[in-house]
Amino acid sequence: MNSISKLFFIVGSLIILLSFYNYTTVEIIQPSFQRAELLSCISGVLLILTSLLWTKVDPIPAERVNFNGEVGLIFDKELSLELKEELAWGSNLILKASPAVTMLVYWKDRILIHRGFMGSGEFIPGDISNKVMANRKMISLVKTKLFPGRTEFDPILENLPSVIVYPISNKGLVICGGWSERCFTTADEHWISGWTERLENHLLMS
Repeated sequence: MNSISKLFFIVGSLIILLSFYNYTTVEIIQPSFQRAELLSCISGVLLILTSLLWTKVDPIPAERVNFNGEVGLIFDKELSLELKEELAWGSNLILKASPAVTMLVYWKDRILIHRGFMGSGEFIPGDISNKVMANRKMISLVKTKLFPGRTEFDPILENLPSVIVYPISNKGLVICGGWSERCFTTADEHWISGWTERLENHLLMS
């Protein structure tokens, strides 16, 4: 809640409390007094609602996580030069143009590229990844703490706060890990989906 929202909330609460106090101390209650009390209470409630709505419209951004892992770039050794150039170009674009801090491309039981902050261990698709490939639909984990299966992404980078998993046909994935919760926008998803579809064409033709 920002400073303006807090001010609205405090003023609205004070109006309601003072109206209640005024109502309990008055000796003679007349219709005009009741109307005034009603209007003051409505004003207080409206100010409180305004503060709450303002907070939803302008939420506090999630804190960016400081990762301690090493930054690296790993290619599959059997890639053609053309495919390696496509993966290098696309991964660089996504890491620079979006909040992604790490990304991995998985295709037919192989890791084609892993770039950005590096985790330890070997990535093996779990329930979430397999569901994405089976349904051929993207899944965005805006807050990974809410998903028990999030540990399948720890080999990519441990404790990622948000993850986008996009299918490559039903045989692969593009996985992007973000620097904070709710960091990926609709525009970021469009960038990732657009490049993934382009990459899928290269993979299917190779």
